[in-house]
Parts: sequence; structure tokens; C-alpha cells
Amino acid sequence: MLKKHLKALSVSAAALGSVCVPAIAQEFEGVTVNILTRPGYVIAGPLAERGKDFEAETGAKIVVTEVPFAEIFPKIQNDWATGTNSIDVGVFAAGWGVELDAAGLLEDLDPYIAKDDKIDLNDIAPYFREFGQKVGGKTKMLMVDGDFQMVYYRTDVLSEAGLEPPKTWEEYLDVASKIHDKDMNGDGEADYGSCIFKKRNAQSYFAIQTFAAPIVQTQGTAQGFHFDNATMAPIVNNAGWRKAFELYKETGKYGPPEELNLDIGDTRALFKAGRCGLIVEWGDPGTLQLDDDATAIKGKMYAISAIGSTEVLDRESGELVPVSAESAPHAVDGVNYAPFAAFGGWAGAVNANADEKTKAASYAFLSYMNQAAQSGVDVTRGATGYNPYRNSQLASTDLWVEAGMPKELAENYLGAINGALNNPNMASDMKIPGAQQYTAVVLDTQLARYLAGEITVDEALENIEEGWEEITEDFGRDEQVEAQALALGN
Repeated sequence: MLKKHLKALSVSAAALGSVCVPAIAQEFEGVTVNILTRPGYVIAGPLAERGKDFEAETGAKIVVTEVPFAEIFPKIQNDWATGTNSIDVGVFAAGWGVELDAAGLLEDLDPYIAKDDKIDLNDIAPYFREFGQKVGGKTKMLMVDGDFQMVYYRTDVLSEAGLEPPKTWEEYLDVASKIHDKDMNGDGEADYGSCIFKKRNAQSYFAIQTFAAPIVQTQGTAQGFHFDNATMAPIVNNAGWRKAFELYKETGKYGPPEELNLDIGDTRALFKAGRCGLIVEWGDPGTLQLDDDATAIKGKMYAISAIGSTEVLDRESGELVPVSAESAPHAVDGVNYAPFAAFGGWAGAVNANADEKTKAASYAFLSYMNQAAQSGVDVTRGATGYNPYRNSQLASTDLWVEAGMPKELAENYLGAINGALNNPNMASDMKIPGAQQYTAVVLDTQLARYLAGEITVDEALENIEEGWEEITEDFGRDEQVEAQALALGN
């Protein structure tokens, strides 16, 4: 399989002479583009690899610097806000762009796009084109990855147990309880009904939102599920989020004993070893199961667009009510779904204060990464961490079958992604100034304390409500109301 991926990359690299980069050959001779992103091969690796090909074509030198995930946003913000300008391009969570743009730090990419006949914006799926790349109607970022969370299940394990894939979080728990402690990989050891990354200061705060979204958001993407859009009062200290917290904690009964210390790298190692019956994840498991170290699960990890709820939050009372045509108009067969665009995808933004030549080279490289010729290869390789975001990547199984994915699995995988992207109630990640503080700090901290048994669920929700209010006041309530409207397209 690795040989096939390498062959695909070689073909892609060989074809670069015929793939038009949005720049004249050697136009950027002597220009260095400094990029900051996360550590490891995931995300950073393809930037560096493609950077070498781009340099050969245009003369621009691409330098990729890696820092721990928690340091990406503050380092970029500080570098650009203080005028240090040692970073030309940041590749980060698309949702973070709103805060950086509010400070005037992001270059408007629309003038560059107007002269670029290779990027083909219409081929980018509408959600990522309109909500991922744009701020206030202007393109301020270019996607290199499309993210939202789904649930995956071991089709062989559920079939053997006579179980159907879950549709609600209660059913998720029921299925997990019935397959927990079964030997799922034939090594004679008991395995786990559910695997979720719950480590503090990692990715747990994304997963809890995947649980909460279908309970709290019912009226479409523009409604949101974090705040009252008119006042920015937090919608978190209520029965909806309480249920999400309790369900999330209960999954731990059927997970690895050390689950509170597992981050995404740990859970990926477990499910690739065939030790997980259900997982909450991004789009990566679809392709990661093709890796040479995932033979135990190849063709067996099927995706579900979203898990839903038969009860939803009544925002006036703060209590739960049954799904109905009025309470959840987008519900299907009595279940409200709200696929959560967790993280929103990795996107590249250009420092507005870089010099003009560097900005042009920076845009050209991001366009090159985004174009179908390159991204169509990158999204089929699990090791890259890149998930599909172009219509052409989602319209046919051909790319995926060529990469080694069984056709039936490819049909399931793309069907799940398209099902989420086409859901009118898709839930957007937080995309306002302070988003990282609201979620990666306040939400993550209180969730971790609750999971560890340090505080009750009610104390956790009260603390989150208080913390979110303080952040809103710091940034200015009126300003946050306006930013929220822009983020949700209102």
C-alpha cells in the first residue's frame, strides 16, 4: 500500500511541470516563505514535501516550522500583532481566522484569486468555501483540509453481534456496552466498545461538542449551539449540555481504562490495532485503515455522518423536549442530527504585513496546495491528516479506489461525508474572537475536571457559563454579537 501511495506521489510530482502553478516559473526566485503549523508529519509533512516541488517550479523557498498545537495560535497572533513578522503563512484551524482578521492581521486573498485561473473555487464544497475560507464575505484563508467529526464502527464486530449502527448517543452507549470486552482482533485479549480521546489540553473539547450539537442546535447552521446570537448569553448551563456531558462521561465505562490520558495519536493506534468497536473521529480513519499497520481493520471501519438525539433543548425553558416538526424541523425519522464541523479544517492564511513579493509567493503556494491536482492525492493518504473538501474529491470513488480503498468502503465513506455536508443543520465550530479561549481553555478545563470527578456536571456547566461571559466582556459584547453574526452567516 505504501508503494502505491508513493507511486501516486511520484506521478503527481512528475506531473507538476504540466500542472500550472499560479505563478510564472522562477517568478519567486530568492523569496522565502516561512510557514508555521503543528508538529509531525500530519499537516506539516505534505507542506514541506510539496514545498520542494513548488520551489523547483517557481524559485520560492518554503520553510515549514512546527510548534506544539497549543502554541500555534498565540505564536502567530503575537508575531503578527507585534510586527515581528517572522511568519509569513499560518496553517491553523479555519475558525481561528476570525479573531486574527478582526485585528487586521490577515491578507485579503480575493484580489489574488481574481487572477488565479487554476484554483477553481466552485469545486470547493460550499460549507468549506463559504464558512471555512471566508470572513465577512471575503476569502481570508485557503483550505488544505476539510474537517468535521463522524462516528465509525467495526462493521464485522457489529454484524457478528447482530447489532445495527447507532443513530442516537443512547444507542451508541447500548452498542458499546454489548461489544465491550470482546476480542476484536484475534489476539486473545479483551477490547473496547468505545474509544474517544479524552486527554486534557488535547482534542476532548471537540468531541464533547459533537455530543452536544444534535441536542442543542435544531434550526439550521445559522442558529449555532453555543450562544444566544442576539445577546451572546451562553447557551451551556442547561439540560441539553448536561445530557451531553453525562453521555460523554458514560462512554468511559466501555473505553480503555487509561482513556482520560489518551490523545488522538493514542486512540488512532488503538483502532488501527483493531481494538475499538466504535470511535469518534474526523475523516482520517477512512484512509488510515489502508496503512500497512492497520491490516486488522482494513475495509472494516465504516462511517456514520452523525449521531443524533430524540430529545432537544427548548431554549426558553432550558429543558429537553421530544423531537417534533416544531422543535426540530430538520429531524429525520424522529432523530435530530447536527454534524459538527469540529476544527473546521486546516487552512492557510497570509500575514497582511508581509512584503508584497512574499505575500504573492505565499498565496501562490497555498493555491497550489489547495488545487485539485495536488489535494486530490493528499486527501487519499491517511498519513497526511488531510481530509476531502473539494466536490471533485467527493463526487466519485475513483480517487479512493485507486489509493487502495475497497469500493464498498469508499462508497460508505464518501456517502457519510456528503451526508454531513448536505445537512442543513450542520453545526459550525466556534469562529469568533476568543474562540480558542472559550473552547480550548474554559470548556476543555471544566470538562476535564468533570471527567476526573473533581466537580459535578452542574458545577462544570456553571463554570463554563461564567468563563464564557468573562471572555465576551473582555472582547466587548456588542463586538462579539457582530462577529457571531458574521461567523454564522446571519
